[in-house]
Amino acid sequence: MERPNAWKNYNDADKKAVFQFAEAYREFLSKCKTERECVTELKKKAMDAGFIDMKEIIEKGTKLKAGDRVFADNHGKNLALYIIGTDDLECGMNILGAHIDSPRLDLKQNPLYEDTEMALLDTHYYGGIKKYQWVTVPLAIHGVVAKKDGTQIHVSIGEAPSDPVFGVSDLLIHLSADLMNKKASEVVEGEALDVLVGNMPLLTNDEDDKKTKDAVKANILLILKEQYDFDEEDFLSAELEVVPAGPARDYGFDRSMIMGYGHDDRSCAYPSFAAMLEIDTPKKTAVCLLVDKEEIGSVGPTGMRSRFFENMTAEVMHACGNYSELRLRRALQNSKVLSSDVSAAFDPNYPSVTEKKNAAYFGHGIVFNKYTGARGKSGSNDANAEYVAEVRKIMDDNGVFFQTAELGKVDVGGGGTIAYILGNYNMQVIDCGVAVLNMHAPWEIISKADLYEAKKGYIAFLNHA
Repeated sequence: MERPNAWKNYNDADKKAVFQFAEAYREFLSKCKTERECVTELKKKAMDAGFIDMKEIIEKGTKLKAGDRVFADNHGKNLALYIIGTDDLECGMNILGAHIDSPRLDLKQNPLYEDTEMALLDTHYYGGIKKYQWVTVPLAIHGVVAKKDGTQIHVSIGEAPSDPVFGVSDLLIHLSADLMNKKASEVVEGEALDVLVGNMPLLTNDEDDKKTKDAVKANILLILKEQYDFDEEDFLSAELEVVPAGPARDYGFDRSMIMGYGHDDRSCAYPSFAAMLEIDTPKKTAVCLLVDKEEIGSVGPTGMRSRFFENMTAEVMHACGNYSELRLRRALQNSKVLSSDVSAAFDPNYPSVTEKKNAAYFGHGIVFNKYTGARGKSGSNDANAEYVAEVRKIMDDNGVFFQTAELGKVDVGGGGTIAYILGNYNMQVIDCGVAVLNMHAPWEIISKADLYEAKKGYIAFLNHA
């Protein structure tokens, strides 16, 4: 059952639409490298498109009706958008759920130190990474510093052409005989992923200051104070993420692909959001849910395991004038979900880890994973056959190119998404997203055709599921 290549079926108008949408996404990916930056940017776009903050709805006691568009922001790291449908909410919702966090290096709470007249920042890696991939690449620092007086300092250093960049050093090949004999997982230890940020000692005419033990560190602290207005102790209440520096780029002579940081899972989050902006009043209430912490188990108040979505849906039902605990339970149980998460693309450099009949291929459209999990489907949401048939029909009826896949050979590996958490509400859920090469590497690659077909597929689902 070979699925068709979308590029072979596009006319000139189709290709123009593909490249236009891909450029908008490329700009988003370049600008939004943290979950906070994603929420800030998408919230602004949502308000420009007429979505109203649920805080305002709740405070004013506004009643919602079919066609109304609302959003909820959870601690600046989650975003839930609702378009109220003509059906009662008790009949269920059509939900697109994606995550907006990506693997990276996080600064520890006490990160800055000096060693042999070099200033470094201590890190703790976030999510599943190959640690050796993060050395010798230019890195940027993004995030927020929360001060005791309640103010916040937003940090983005390393993206502008005039900005400095940072990095993790590597051992030269000439001295790497022992290192080259280690397993890949041990070549770079987690505690060795310290980011080099300075080498110049503080220059002063004061004789006492000249004797400062950590003069390089002192100089970095002076720069942080003068340029960003925070002190060393403010690191204690900071969330600073170290990510690859530089914009996402067109990839390949034909510019058919995009290379960038964070395709997992922003290549699904962005078209999910875009689909919400392109639909009219749906029959069933349409929802786009963008969450944090998927890469570390969906934990905490901003992860999918929190009750933020459940609580906000209760608020929406109340504003619609039909809330009860029983109605909420029915609304959740009657909902249908596309867990919008990426899949592994077939890589001709590494064919042995995938089974070709059940692999995802660049250019063949959006990918459905009936199940994910690892070795025997452990930890998987396994979609019901009836639901798979329903989404197949929706895609075919709306001219969406799609393919099915699993995440590698049975005994090789696997992965997980937020699908099983939504499935705990007895919702019908299937994983559905964009195929990615270099997944979890600093620079990942996707096909522009697959990105475009994802948006088309998400629109079709919101309108017809």
